Amino acid sequence: MMKLYWSPRSRSFSGLWILEETGQPYERVLTDISTGAQKTPEYLAINPMGKVPALKDGDVSIAEAAAICAYVAERYPDAKLAPPVGDPRRAKYLQWLFFAPSCIEPALIQIFTKLEVPSSTAAWGDADQVFDVLDKALEKGPWILGDTFSAADVIIGSGLNFAVKLFKMVPTRPSFDRYIEACSARPAFQRATALAAG
Repeated sequence: MMKLYWSPRSRSFSGLWILEETGQPYERVLTDISTGAQKTPEYLAINPMGKVPALKDGDVSIAEAAAICAYVAERYPDAKLAPPVGDPRRAKYLQWLFFAPSCIEPALIQIFTKLEVPSSTAAWGDADQVFDVLDKALEKGPWILGDTFSAADVIIGSGLNFAVKLFKMVPTRPSFDRYIEACSARPAFQRATALAAG
């Protein structure tokens, strides 16, 4: 059985959500970052970066929220959380799956810290560009791949919910509101929210 190492009020939410989407049993291991539990030698053996979430699946350990989403989607193919290898949609799926840690998270740090970085040298461009690109991609919907929900929606939806709804760091847009509402309506999202609240 998979073990998810998680903490409330963290990017662990995406790990909870993706595992709830599978419908498979898993164990939650509270790793409360407010107490420094992520810095113990035992936890650092699982994730040397000392961050949550992390996942153990037998002898396999994996960290980083997007990587966990990708791993879980492939581990449970019957949940249909990723286009299979050879499916033309897989290219965009991978692009959006990694857009969250590569672009959304740095853009949020830029907004929060008011960091001035020339867009020509910042790997993510700039925050306005990140959210303009995401806005355009979500216009058609209902999901980032159109009609197909995937693990990319878990990671993008988690990030947007955090940025727009919970912490109001990013101004709302019609496409964001519709998308967050669609994500929030999923039973797995609701179960993950309840679990994250403790």
